[in-house]
Amino acid sequence: MANTALGDMGRYLKEMVNLLEDGQRELAVELETGSLSRSSCPGPLQGDGQNVANICHLVQELMCEDTEDGDKQSHNRLQNVGQNGHMALLGHCLTAYLSMLNKDGFRKLTTRILSDTTLWLCRLFRYENSSAFFHEDDREGLVRVCRLVLHTLYEDYASEGYAAFSSAQPIIYQSTSSREGLGQHICNQLGLALSSLCTVPCNTVFGSQHQMDVALLEKLIKEDLDAGKLPLLLIANAGNSSVDRAYRLGRLKELCVKYSMWLHVEGVSLATLALDDMSSSVKRAVHCDSMTLTLGPWLGLPAVPAVTLYRHEDPALSLAAGLTASQPGERLRPLALWLSLQLLGNEGIVQKIRHATDLSKQLMERLKTVPSIITSVENDVSSPEVLFRFSQETSSGAYNDLVEGCSTEDRDIMDTFNRWLGERLARLVPVAGVDVVELEDDGTCVRFNPLMTAAGLGTQASDVEVLVGKLLELVPVLSSTLRLREEFRREVQRHSPFLSLMEDLAWPGLGTLRYNPQWFADVLEDKQLQEVEKMNCELMKKLQEQETSILFSSGPEYGTARDRIFVGMVTEDLVNEDISHLVNTVAALGREIEENGKLFENMAEVVQRGILEAQLQLQKDSEKRILEEGVLRQLPVVSSVLNWFSPWEASVNGRTFNLTDGLLDSTEPTYSSKAQTSALHLPDTPTTLSSRLQGRKLFLHSEDAGTVTNPGRDSADTAADEGGVSSMPAAGLNANPFSPTSPGPPSVDADQRPESHAGPVVQQDDSLTSKEGRLDPTAR
Repeated sequence: MANTALGDMGRYLKEMVNLLEDGQRELAVELETGSLSRSSCPGPLQGDGQNVANICHLVQELMCEDTEDGDKQSHNRLQNVGQNGHMALLGHCLTAYLSMLNKDGFRKLTTRILSDTTLWLCRLFRYENSSAFFHEDDREGLVRVCRLVLHTLYEDYASEGYAAFSSAQPIIYQSTSSREGLGQHICNQLGLALSSLCTVPCNTVFGSQHQMDVALLEKLIKEDLDAGKLPLLLIANAGNSSVDRAYRLGRLKELCVKYSMWLHVEGVSLATLALDDMSSSVKRAVHCDSMTLTLGPWLGLPAVPAVTLYRHEDPALSLAAGLTASQPGERLRPLALWLSLQLLGNEGIVQKIRHATDLSKQLMERLKTVPSIITSVENDVSSPEVLFRFSQETSSGAYNDLVEGCSTEDRDIMDTFNRWLGERLARLVPVAGVDVVELEDDGTCVRFNPLMTAAGLGTQASDVEVLVGKLLELVPVLSSTLRLREEFRREVQRHSPFLSLMEDLAWPGLGTLRYNPQWFADVLEDKQLQEVEKMNCELMKKLQEQETSILFSSGPEYGTARDRIFVGMVTEDLVNEDISHLVNTVAALGREIEENGKLFENMAEVVQRGILEAQLQLQKDSEKRILEEGVLRQLPVVSSVLNWFSPWEASVNGRTFNLTDGLLDSTEPTYSSKAQTSALHLPDTPTTLSSRLQGRKLFLHSEDAGTVTNPGRDSADTAADEGGVSSMPAAGLNANPFSPTSPGPPSVDADQRPESHAGPVVQQDDSLTSKEGRLDPTAR
């Protein structure tokens, strides 16, 4: 019966995982095409429940959930879940199933699982005669070990708690390059003051800067003893995420024995203890008092617990420190790891670790042939992780000397370039698993750590070759950009004050500039700042329309400054003359945008002034005409009879507005000859560029007489091309203004006034418009 239940559970789990993986791929495709529409808001719990398929579909949607910024490329992606991963998942399912066993059966089963897993790990990593504690948080093992040491050195700690430290304050020592927040987490969990944490600097004169300064450590220990404090524990690292390699484990162990301290070791290099050809520096880790192993990333096992192996002779103190599992859930915690280790076997585990170290060696050898790429001195053939960075100084013999010889500004620029390099490599070759790390002494570096990523991502030797190939493509871009940055700076300064160089060391590219209009000053009002921002945004759009491989953008997404233009990376075929031409083009386009803006503003002002003046004159003509016609012709009925007996011959007294010289003229010459006069010609529009497209006009007409087209379109007005005078109706005064069939005094609605006009003349005569709104010179 049990075999049938376990078999059904395994098949059901496999089907569910396959369903989730297939559904995630389908949803990812829908997410890319934008055809997926859903709401992330939580809903009520349904009364009749849901079936398994609907629940799995909901999980799929949550797994493919968009990020806050809507980036479709950053949706969650499952790592490679192979046969080993399925076994680990089965272990989690069995944990709930086995918890229903009777008390005796459950105790026998968990004891066997715990004993087998502890024995296998102790032999595999050569840490004999030790106990094991399994924990979800990889820091929890160190916290429990610290509590064990407190119980050992302070006999009254179990009864008095923190008051037991009144006789001597406990001190925990760690390196400056230890995991961030590790020491603070230990103090918080144990209720210790932060003064109980002592951070030991790394070497600055002798050896590697990633190793703890042993001489300074001993000096600090003596000072603490003289101050009445009690050295408690030393945390040594063998290659963690911060690249702290405290490989002087032999010397550290001697200090711990001399001053009765506990030595705890952690780091990815501990995985190489399973190899026969491990380095001598890592081999000394087997003499420490405890170590933490993170087998999940090393072997590609999902959600398996971390393991802390420790040596202690008093089981009662281990129980008091919480290192002995007592709850059913804690006792079944190693079940998933127990199943996975049996599936892999000893050879399978060793093969995975060796594969990761071989990938590191392969990359290290290939990086030696890549120009302008340097590696940390800690990257030897035995290191499981590789750290490298871009630098123009390829002839430097020592990595540390190169870092110390750079100024603060140069180092910030190199950090920015290396950050861009790491992000580009991670995006181009995601299966390689490279990332960017910030180191206190080295700055920004690109890290390749296959022990933590290769098993989950399925990294192979061919992927390393692809990574190197992409690196060879990006290095010339970085070199060319870095070489031309100074030339770009000089060219921008040469165009001062029209162009300003905006220092932004966090931008990976040639640099950042801003176009300044002629009225630009150091202190501007908000409206003027908005004008500068608008002008630079328009300039950036014009630059993006140019046929060039250089990227122009408004800066990083998190940036707030929008009044500048960010110039990106350049290719290696560019020379200094190209940079000069680039900056000249930016300045010319900026001046063109500024002058076009001035032309628009001046034209709008002239047209507005002409409209107002035409209104006043037409109003005077209207009043004069009323006096000439007499009072009787203003009456609705009498005027019709009077006009029948004695018709009134009205003259056309419209107005034309010449945009060239800004003067108002009468429309009488136009209607007397029934044609537009050709005496006036529109001069050429001034421009700053040396050449313009033929037939291109800054101002164009639309077919509607009262409409002005937007500047810069390709359609041109025929009358303007012939040098003639274009007109638009203003207000005719040939009819009785008080007649039902005659319009009243002319007026211009503010929201109907054109902001600018393309022709040289604006006419206003409402008696000359046809039904379609176009000009009709034969209406009279």
